[in-house]
Amino acid sequence: MGYLKFDKTLLINLEESLQREMLRTNRGGAYHASTIVDCNTRKYHGLLVMPVPAPNGDNHVILSSLDVTVIQHGAEFNLGLHQYDNGHFSPNGHKYIREYDVDTNARTIFRVGGVILSKEKLFSTFENRILIKYTLLDAHSPTTLRFKPFMAFRNVNDLTFENGQVNKNYTEIANGIKTCMYEGYPDLYMQFGKAPAFVFQPVWNKNIEYSKEMERGYPYREDLYVPGYFELEIEKGESIYFSGGDTWIDPSVLAEKFREEQKGRTSRNSFYNCLKNAAQQFYHRPNEDDAYLIAGFPWFKVQARDLFIALPGCTLSIDDPVRFEKIAKTAVPALRNFMKDGSTDRVITGIDLPDVLLWASWAFQQYAKLQGPEKGHALYGDLVQDIIDYIKANRHPNLAPAENGLLYSDGKEKAVTWMNSTSEGMPIVPRSGYIVEFNALWYNLLKFGAEWARQTGNAKRAEELEKTAGLTGHSFIETFVNGYGYLFDYIDGSYVNWSVRPNMLFAVSLDYSPLDRRQKRAILNIVTKELLTPKGIRSLSPKSEGYRPYCIGQQKERDLAYHQGTAWPWLLGAYLEAYIRLYRMSGISFAERMLIGLEDEMGNHCIGTLSELFDGNPPFQSRGAISFAMNVAAILRVLKLLETYN
Repeated sequence: MGYLKFDKTLLINLEESLQREMLRTNRGGAYHASTIVDCNTRKYHGLLVMPVPAPNGDNHVILSSLDVTVIQHGAEFNLGLHQYDNGHFSPNGHKYIREYDVDTNARTIFRVGGVILSKEKLFSTFENRILIKYTLLDAHSPTTLRFKPFMAFRNVNDLTFENGQVNKNYTEIANGIKTCMYEGYPDLYMQFGKAPAFVFQPVWNKNIEYSKEMERGYPYREDLYVPGYFELEIEKGESIYFSGGDTWIDPSVLAEKFREEQKGRTSRNSFYNCLKNAAQQFYHRPNEDDAYLIAGFPWFKVQARDLFIALPGCTLSIDDPVRFEKIAKTAVPALRNFMKDGSTDRVITGIDLPDVLLWASWAFQQYAKLQGPEKGHALYGDLVQDIIDYIKANRHPNLAPAENGLLYSDGKEKAVTWMNSTSEGMPIVPRSGYIVEFNALWYNLLKFGAEWARQTGNAKRAEELEKTAGLTGHSFIETFVNGYGYLFDYIDGSYVNWSVRPNMLFAVSLDYSPLDRRQKRAILNIVTKELLTPKGIRSLSPKSEGYRPYCIGQQKERDLAYHQGTAWPWLLGAYLEAYIRLYRMSGISFAERMLIGLEDEMGNHCIGTLSELFDGNPPFQSRGAISFAMNVAAILRVLKLLETYN
């Protein structure tokens, strides 16, 4: 059996198959997502989900699904699958599935009597276009295929219902039709590789339900508009191609287009290759001049902190430094504009958050480590030094240097760290004051800046930064190290937060640390005993007050649990990097064993990628976004590190 291959036994068991999702994206921010049996369980699922510029560039579900019916001797076998009122499934097309596998593209094999039909799906890399290839592998009688498109034309955050405003008009085009349900939307072009008959038979399919939205406490039922159906004959051995997109395509090139899209793709035949593909799905290039990383799918956009944390892993760890440089070329002007006059960026949200400059400098440090200090300094050396000066001069609106060399940030009324969940407008975890990872990153940045100054012959600058780093390091130990073998999470005036949280890991995993070996070992021991799970590092120890390991229920309940015990794979990346850094070769086998739990995820949840977070207690169910850039990047960095040692 292939690396990502599922047999009939699992596929016909909806309790299993509906928990497994798939995702394909393009560089423009559009995507296709569903379950492996093509039953949509989220309002975010669809065959063609794409940004619509007006009014805010949000993604919109244009084409929700395409049901296929096999017709022989007048008998109809519908291969579609939808959930309706009260958990009723129809038309139960999953019972005809014999296997589903993913290599360069997803392929489903159906068997209906003597008919064996293959369906392969690809999402175009640079166009808003879903491509589907249907191949009749076997048939003993004349066979007809009927295609019924389910259309939504709505924001991914909303649901749609039968209404009188829908535009039912359509225009016949080459081998298909174009139509648009509402004013302000782009046309949807549905075309086939050979000419079909289109039967206009408009109807609303009512009360389709999305079980994942029901679980999350959101509205979960909608109506979808079906304008009619396409019908065409297919012969044994013949392949028929379907294109659904926002632009016209010459039907005669669909077969070639499918082959071209398939040709350049990496086979998902290993843990590494799955993560490599997952990383590339976050690449976002809305125009020729700009490049970004999307934080996650299906609901995140481009977020500054996530971008810089994920950037090295999603580019350098898959041997793509050019991609790093392209994304940095877009992000660096945004950083400089913010440092110049406080300007925020139209695309990169959260660039004003106090730790963004620290994480950006860390990302440039990783580039220099892998591409060489000379190249790193040539591209980013001036910016790194300017960031240090900007912070030291107390120019950041919420990152103030104290006399003791530490950085202070006010997070009492607005979440300022990655633990950013809120309730009624206030941070659930009000991390404020001297925050442990901020100051670990600051010490690392000062030492890194001194190193680059020495390498470029600026001894005076190096000495200045070493002096500041010495003060910061001394104060870090005096402030954060306690008598119980771990670090305080944050300290604000007389308030000391004693919670055992994972943020202290960065004081061990970063290249420069003020801690000695004994202190590092103590921290790793605490993390191993209280925070380590097979899916990631808990955001809070079970022994600490407020532990909530299950991120379930209504929005408020999920927000309260979001950083109160849930496990995060990106933190496992920091943990394993720290472990290998401390124990060297003896830590390699341990790190490899710890990755087994995440490799298991390649065949679960959103196959071939990593979800945003997991419950902190068994069975460690995945939660949140179905694919999360920081997680994918962190584990790719660990794999790269293991490759280096091995």
